[in-house]
Amino acid sequence: MRIVAGIDEVGMGPLAGPVVAAAVVLGPRHGLSGLKDSKQLTERARERLAGEIRARAQAWALGQACAAEVDRLNVLQAAWLAMRRAVDNLALTLDLALVDGVHVPVLPCPARAIVRGDARVPAISAASIVAKVARDAEMRDWDAVYPEYGFARHKGYGTAHHLEALARLGSCPLHRMSFAPVRDAHRKS
Repeated sequence: MRIVAGIDEVGMGPLAGPVVAAAVVLGPRHGLSGLKDSKQLTERARERLAGEIRARAQAWALGQACAAEVDRLNVLQAAWLAMRRAVDNLALTLDLALVDGVHVPVLPCPARAIVRGDARVPAISAASIVAKVARDAEMRDWDAVYPEYGFARHKGYGTAHHLEALARLGSCPLHRMSFAPVRDAHRKS
């Protein structure tokens, strides 16, 4: 039987924090229901499904690219790096990777891009959910280190609260200096 993983990333749009990717291999009888794009689920549903996915998947792994890598490479290249790291971290060797999106990153296995794959392919949906839950948890952890930015609340996205904190405090090491709102706030501070 061929080993096929779904791969998706989260965190390309935020002003702070990593891009996180997940690779998930679901067996033909995974028994998971309710899989869909993580953005279409409530936080509670994502948390529940992420636990079920991690318990029932044949294999799953995460990879990430930090804010400095986003700045150095650009956000798309950083997302592809996170995807490669997720595949490299899998305990299985893949025959095929199904990647959400229009572009195929360079991976150590054959890969195919599927537009809106996170809504159409269960393994990609599962990867979307696992990646989103992991990134959100990491941003909540960072909130304890940098509580003045409110990362637990907005997860690094450019909300009014986050932009106000940036204007008042300037950036922290989690911020992506290549993103205009961060760069502009840094210049003013």
